[in-house]
Amino acid sequence: MRVNARFSKFIFFLLLLTSACKEDAVEPDPIIPTFIAGHEVALEEVLRSIPMEYITKARDQFHVVYQHTSHGTHVSYGIFGLQDYKSGDGALFAVSNNDLQPGKLDFRDYALAGYAPPGIDAADLSRDETAFIQTTRNFLDDPHNSEINVVMWSWCNIAGHDVEGNYLTGMDSLINEYGPGGSRIGTGPGQRVNAVQFIFMTGHANQNANSGSGNPESQAELILEYFRNNNQFCLDYYGIDSHCMAGKYWPDAGDNGNSDSYGGNYYEDWQGNTTLGVNYYENKNAPGGSVTYGAHNTQHITANRKAYAFWWILARMAGWEGN
Repeated sequence: MRVNARFSKFIFFLLLLTSACKEDAVEPDPIIPTFIAGHEVALEEVLRSIPMEYITKARDQFHVVYQHTSHGTHVSYGIFGLQDYKSGDGALFAVSNNDLQPGKLDFRDYALAGYAPPGIDAADLSRDETAFIQTTRNFLDDPHNSEINVVMWSWCNIAGHDVEGNYLTGMDSLINEYGPGGSRIGTGPGQRVNAVQFIFMTGHANQNANSGSGNPESQAELILEYFRNNNQFCLDYYGIDSHCMAGKYWPDAGDNGNSDSYGGNYYEDWQGNTTLGVNYYENKNAPGGSVTYGAHNTQHITANRKAYAFWWILARMAGWEGN
């Protein structure tokens, strides 16, 4: 009986300890979405954590075509500036622009619009909501572009556009035709050998106009919901624009880090309290080109973050699990 009493007390102590542990337990950090490159991954520390082999593989095997207007420069200017950031970046993140060079990521900026059907404006996803579909087909069907294996389109202003009816269904059609195992992939007549991966995007934030049906927040949610059910990659412009470096969401933010509820510009403030060449870098308008901000920006951070997100996606495409 004495042993049983001691055992009972021991069990009671364990129960109390377990209960206390549950009350004091810290929730684990949220898992980074596997296919969404949002504010969680748009950080230099995440970029530097990617095994070099996947950056190298991505740089050497991918041939990227990108179509956009002004807001889309956040990605391209960030990519062009990153290779001049820190020691070793010139080789690791080397990139060419419409000029294929050995050892550099083949990046073809503004290269799709010229393939639009006559009289159709395909400068970005916002000009003509369905123009990107046939324009992409025309580009990929041109034998001169046979090596292209990544296609990326950017929005201008996503507000008011039919994301479900035009964008997502149009991208689905292109994936079914030109993606791995697609109907246009093969060695027969009218087919291309190289399958294509498509990078989706959400739209940029609009200051004090993000909420409500058809506006950037709800449009982003429609697109991100697609990725919860499909293994495709998305560069989350809206998520990066609307989250400061500490990860806090500012629903009234604009595309420059400007937010009334924050009381200023969180990206300008962060840049002003950090060091150029240590915590951030200057964006460039071309590889080795002039220093510039991304369009509609007054700081370098937004474009830096979107370049980090872009390379995260390429590394994932190259086989990195994203852990």
